Amino acid sequence: MFHTLVITLLIVAISVLLLGIKIIVLKDGKFPNGHVGSNKALRDKGISCVQSQDKEAREKQPLSLKDM
Repeated sequence: MFHTLVITLLIVAISVLLLGIKIIVLKDGKFPNGHVGSNKALRDKGISCVQSQDKEAREKQPLSLKDM
């Protein structure tokens, strides 16, 4: 049981180091921005963040009690 735990922790530690090697090695290393709104390829296709689309829709047509 202890042997399995040590091997598991070693595998996890190696995986974390390999995933973060760019961030650890580079002086200005940082995580890439995963937000949809800042992805140039998606913006070129006209895809944007759902929260931003919702905000724009609410600004264009405010809800009122007459609409219900």
